[in-house]
Amino acid sequence: MADTPDVRPVGDLPNEMGKTAVRELHHAGISSLAEAAKHTRKELLAIHGVGPKAIRVLEPALAAAGLDFKED
Repeated sequence: MADTPDVRPVGDLPNEMGKTAVRELHHAGISSLAEAAKHTRKELLAIHGVGPKAIRVLEPALAAAGLDFKED
């Protein structure tokens, strides 16, 4: 199995997210909490490598920044 490059930190995305999730969000053009807030949970989960753990980590980080996921 090939090693997954660790591209963290990416913008202000939490480091607690797995390195695959951060890398794939970055490849999808999402490199900040403000950009993540423009998407629904469902849209983010549709990105390969972004799973429920990433959403659980993003949620309080967004809230601390006064943001939330886009409504479905």
